[in-house]
Amino acid sequence: MKPKRTILCVDDNEPSLSHRKILLETRGYRVAAFTRGDEALERFKQGGIDLVITDMALQGMDGPQLVAAMKSLAPHVPAILISGKVRAFSHDSQADFFFAKGTYAPADLLERVRLLLVRKRGPKRLQHTVQPGRPMPLRGHIGVA
Repeated sequence: MKPKRTILCVDDNEPSLSHRKILLETRGYRVAAFTRGDEALERFKQGGIDLVITDMALQGMDGPQLVAAMKSLAPHVPAILISGKVRAFSHDSQADFFFAKGTYAPADLLERVRLLLVRKRGPKRLQHTVQPGRPMPLRGHIGVA
């Protein structure tokens, strides 16, 4: 069984945050949910976060500031920025992807999460395949011709 990935979700709109959390948890992800950027950053500093999904407009520290702070600590952790106010993202941000609220289906978010986690993990190791008519190579053994 592969270990569950942990996603940090941040949104000051509690119904949106709850909906996103349920969506991700029912797909097998662990979710750490926060309504404030500063609290989310403290949790991020503890480690073990595989991906971040944050709303753009947060009280105190906004989404782009939160992403920048997280990327300075762990640049390999992907981040998705979501906004209900901005329809096309033109700000200078370190987020890996942007969604405008109300313009994407839950399946789109799940697919983007999957793709970003695959990219973070890197390609799977090449598996040795046995071709018909060819013996499988044995490691540590010298074959006799």
